[in-house]
Amino acid sequence: MALTLIAICVALLCLLSFMWMKRTRDQNELERHSITATELHSLLASQPEILLLDVRQPLDLLAYPEVIPGARRIPPKEVLEKPSLIPSEKEAVVYCTCPGDKTSRAILHQALALHFSRIKFLRGGLAAWKASGYPVDPYREVFHLYDPDLKSS
Repeated sequence: MALTLIAICVALLCLLSFMWMKRTRDQNELERHSITATELHSLLASQPEILLLDVRQPLDLLAYPEVIPGARRIPPKEVLEKPSLIPSEKEAVVYCTCPGDKTSRAILHQALALHFSRIKFLRGGLAAWKASGYPVDPYREVFHLYDPDLKSS
């Protein structure tokens, strides 16, 4: 009985250690692949060829109809379905307006899983950019609030 209890405790400690190490590794990877608004502003000033992608959901775009100057909007569903929309040989930064940068992180994880190493996400998204006092442009392109692939009954 005592040996069984010791074995369970050791197994539990091993599991907790593994989970802690994985979480730490994931956080370090996210940190390496994130950029602040100030860092992005400096980067865009020195390297204007950076691919800047606005990956906000349509309702988020409706609520905040503006983009960081030079950004190209790509619906997140399209990027997740066709990651080749992000060239692997070019520096890229994605941003959204989701709490916790949820959409940007999802796209980052997809890109990293495909071994894209030159991608980052803007920590704090569009809100962080605007809070830092950097300019935005109005978004004037047509977009759909619904998924045209879904058939209504």
